[in-house]
Amino acid sequence: MLYYLSMNEAEHNSRIEKIAEVILSDNISLDEQKQNKLKKYHDLAKQNYGLDQDEASELVIEAFLYLKLKQAPDIDPLTKGDEFGAGFS
Repeated sequence: MLYYLSMNEAEHNSRIEKIAEVILSDNISLDEQKQNKLKKYHDLAKQNYGLDQDEASELVIEAFLYLKLKQAPDIDPLTKGDEFGAGFS
């Protein structure tokens, strides 16, 4: 997460929210795994924020995770985050 170190948390969160807005407007499943469908969001992150492929993928994953957690307000991400593949448990 190298690019994250060069920006503040508010900017990072703003980027996640902007990608999440596009995901919602496209009405794509939050469980989507097909790379050809996710390519649009990776390309958007690369073009809008000057990220490389790995950084863009990371941002898109965070956007999907953000939307999943946002839709499940009763879930504590610190105790249930591993169910989303977030890695925090």
